Amino acid sequence: MDGAREEISMETRHYGSTGSLTEHPLTDKRQTSHNRALFSSKPKPEEIDMSTPLTRGNSGSVADPEMNAAAILDADDPDYGTVSPSSHAETDTCLHTANAAINPAAISLSASTIHTDPGEAGCRISDLDGSSDKLKEDETCGWGLFRPHWCQKFRNPKVVLFFLCCAGAIQGIVINGFISVVISTIEKRFDLTSKETGFIASSYDIASVLCLIPVSYFGGIGHKPRWLGTGILFLGLGSFMFALPHFTTGLYNYESTTRNDLCSGPNATSADLPFCDGTSMGLTHLRNYKYIFIIAQLLHGMGATPLYTLGVTYLDENLKPKVAPVYLGIFYSMAIIGPSIGYVLGGEMLRVFCDVDKLASHIIKLSPGDPTWVGAWWIGFLVIGLISIILSIPILGFPRSLPGSAAFKAQRVCEVYKGSDIAATTNPAFGMTFKDIPKSLRILLSNPTFLFLSCAGACEGLLVSGFIVFTPKFIESQFSLSAGWAAQIVGFATIPAGGGGTFVGGYLVKRFDLKCRGIIKLCLLTTTCAMVLMLVFLIRCPNVSFAGVNANYTNNNRTMTGANLTSHCNSLCRCHGTEYDPVCGVDGLMYFSPCHAGCRNLSKAKHSDKLVYYNCQCVAEDLGMSVFEEYQHPDLHHPGHTVNALGGKCPSDCQLLAVFLPIFSLIIFVTLTASMPALSATLRCVAEKQRSFALGIQWIIVRCLGTIPAPILFGTLIDKTCQLWQENDCAETGSCYFYNNSTMSNYLLVLAILCKGLSFLFFFLALILYKPPDGQAKVKAYPSLPGKTSSVNSTLPFLSSDMSVDDLKLSPLTNKRTNSDSSEKCSEGGTTPKAGRTLK
Repeated sequence: MDGAREEISMETRHYGSTGSLTEHPLTDKRQTSHNRALFSSKPKPEEIDMSTPLTRGNSGSVADPEMNAAAILDADDPDYGTVSPSSHAETDTCLHTANAAINPAAISLSASTIHTDPGEAGCRISDLDGSSDKLKEDETCGWGLFRPHWCQKFRNPKVVLFFLCCAGAIQGIVINGFISVVISTIEKRFDLTSKETGFIASSYDIASVLCLIPVSYFGGIGHKPRWLGTGILFLGLGSFMFALPHFTTGLYNYESTTRNDLCSGPNATSADLPFCDGTSMGLTHLRNYKYIFIIAQLLHGMGATPLYTLGVTYLDENLKPKVAPVYLGIFYSMAIIGPSIGYVLGGEMLRVFCDVDKLASHIIKLSPGDPTWVGAWWIGFLVIGLISIILSIPILGFPRSLPGSAAFKAQRVCEVYKGSDIAATTNPAFGMTFKDIPKSLRILLSNPTFLFLSCAGACEGLLVSGFIVFTPKFIESQFSLSAGWAAQIVGFATIPAGGGGTFVGGYLVKRFDLKCRGIIKLCLLTTTCAMVLMLVFLIRCPNVSFAGVNANYTNNNRTMTGANLTSHCNSLCRCHGTEYDPVCGVDGLMYFSPCHAGCRNLSKAKHSDKLVYYNCQCVAEDLGMSVFEEYQHPDLHHPGHTVNALGGKCPSDCQLLAVFLPIFSLIIFVTLTASMPALSATLRCVAEKQRSFALGIQWIIVRCLGTIPAPILFGTLIDKTCQLWQENDCAETGSCYFYNNSTMSNYLLVLAILCKGLSFLFFFLALILYKPPDGQAKVKAYPSLPGKTSSVNSTLPFLSSDMSVDDLKLSPLTNKRTNSDSSEKCSEGGTTPKAGRTLK
C-alpha cells in the first residue's frame, strides 16, 4: 500500500514523509496528516488493491474507510488551505489530469489494479511549466517583478468586483452618458451635421464588433486582468483624444443676437429676409475635427470590449457557482447606473462656457439659455481619462486566478449542451492559434441553446437601446415637456429601475439555485410580463392644437391636407419658417412664431421671463382670459393693450404622465431582470474553455442585430410620425418640430410587442432544444496544473461528489464497473467514461 502513492499522486498535492500537506507560501493555513492526507510514506511504483476497503494503520496505511477519492479534492477548498507546488522533490509522478482529456494509454483499470503504463512518463510540474516562479506570478498580485506582500490581501473577489464596477460605471458615464449629452453641442461647435455626429457615435460599436473575436478568443486563454487593464487604459486614452479638439482650436466665435420675429408688414425689405449662402451651410475647416472624434470613439470601443467578455468570465470563474450571479448582477447594475451619472454630470458641465479656461467669466456675454451658447463639453472627458488611467493600474496587478478558483470550478455543475463537440475543447493546445477560431465558432453555432439565447439578447438589446435613446423624445412630445425635463425624468425614473432589475435577476438565480432550464424559464416569465406591460403605450395624450399643422387658423375653415403655416391673417407679415419660436395664443392655438400669429408688439412680464405679445392679428380676441391659468396673472393685463399670446409652447392638460411613468419603469425593471439570468444560462451551456469566446460572439450578434440598428429603426419610425419639419435657409430638412402623438404611440407599441414576441420565441426554442448532460452530477475535478491557462479540467467519473471509492470495484471477468448507475457521469470537458479498460 505504501508504494501505491506514486501511482495516483496528484500534481498539485505533495506529501512529506509524515503524510502532512506542506504549507503554501502565501497562506498561513496548514493541513494535518490525519484529516487531510490520504497517503503517507515515500512512493513506490506498486499496484493498488481496489477489491478491499482502504484502511490506514499506525504505520501510515489508510485508516478512514469513509475517505474516498473525491474527498482528496476537498483539500483545494479555501477552508482547508492550499498546498505548495514545489515541496518534496521525491513526488515524481501524477495523474495527467491538467490536459483535460486523459490519454487512454496513460491509465488503465484492471479488475484489481490501477497503474500507469510504461510508455507514459510521470507528470512532473517542471514538464508542464508549473514552476514555483510561474505559479507565484499567476496567483499573486503585482506588476512584473514587483509583487509586494501587502498587495496579496487584495486577492479576493470583492476587491475585483469593486474595481470592475468602477470600470463599468466609467464606461457607462462616457459612452452612454457624456457622448449622448454633448453630441448636439459638438454639432454646433464644429459645424457638423447630424449624419456626421451619428457616425461618430456609431464608431464605438464598429470598433467593438471588430475587436470582439480576437479579444474574447485570445483573452479567454490568456491573462484576463492584463487584457482588462489594457482595455481601461485605451478607454482613458480615447477620452483624452475626444477632448483634444478643444485645445487645438481657437476661441469660440459667437454672436449674441435677439430676434423678436414680429410681423413687420409690407414695409419689410429683402435684407430682412433669409437667404442661402455657403457660410450658412457650415462648410468650414472645423468639420475636419470629426476624424479626431471618430478615432477617439474607436479607442473607446477597443477599450470597452474586454470589460463585458473577459471581466464577466474572470468574475464567474473565481466565485462559487451559487453566488456568481449576484456578483455579476451588481457589476451590470453599476454599468446601467453609469449613464444616469453621465447625464447629470454632463448636464452640469454644459452650464459652464466652453472657453472657461481661456476667458474670464466677466468677458462672456452669453447665458446658458442663449441659442448660441456652447457648454464646456470637454471637461468630463478629461476627468474620466485621468480616472481611467489610474484605475487601470490596480486591474493590471490582479493575478491570473484568485485563490480557491480551482475548488470553485470543481463545485460547478456540468450543464454544457450535450450535442456540442465539447471533447475537442479539452485539448490543452486547442484555442492557442487563429486556426482554431473556425472550429470554435462551429462548436458554438452548433449549440442551439447558445444561438437562440444570443438571438433573444439581440431582440432585448434592440428594444432597450431604442428606448434609452428615444424615450425622452416620446415623453417630451406626448406630455408637452421640455427636452431637459424629459431627459431628467428618464434618467431618475428608469435608470434606477434598470439597475434594480439587473441585481434582482442575479439574486433570483442564487436564491433558488436555478439550473440552466430553470433560468431560461425565468427569462420566459419576465418576457411575458413585459409583453403585457407594453400595452402602456395605449396611453396617449392628444396633440396640442397647432395652427396650420393639425388645426386651422381662427376663422379659417379650409380642410387640412398638410402643414401650411401661411394664412390670410399673416400673409403680409413676410414670415419665414426657419426660426422656430412658438407662442401660445389665448384662443388655445399654438403658433409657429410671433410673426405667424400676426403679433406686432411685445414686452416682458414683470415677475417672470415670459414674453407677452400684443396686437396679434391671427389670435381671436376676447377669448383668452379664461383659457389658461397663466393668462390670469395681473402682470399680463396692461392698460391700452390686448394680450394675445405668451412665448413658449401651449401647456397640455393631459395628466397621464403619472400613470405612464411607473408602468414604463416597471417594464425596464422586468426586462432587465432577465439580463443576468440570460447571461448565466449562456455561461452554463457552453464549455468552460469557450466562455470568453462565447460572450464575444454573443456580443457581436447583439450589436449587429440589436444595438447598432436600434437607433436607425426607432428613428425611422418616429420620423414617419413627424408633421412639421425644420428647414434652413437653403431648404434643407433638419429636425422635426411636431410629432403626431397617436401615430408615434402606435408605432412604438407594435415594435415593442414584436421585439418581445421574438424574444419569447427564441427563449422558448433555447429551452426545448437544450440537452443537458447525462446525470448533471456535481463533479469534483482535478485542478489545473499551476501556470496553465486552460480552465477546463478532465474529470474522472470516480471524482464526482456522490461516488465513493467502493464504486470503482470492477468485475474480474467483464472488466466493467459493477455500479451501472455510474456508467456515465458528466465532466467539465463534456466527455463520458467508456466501459472497458481505459477511461478518456
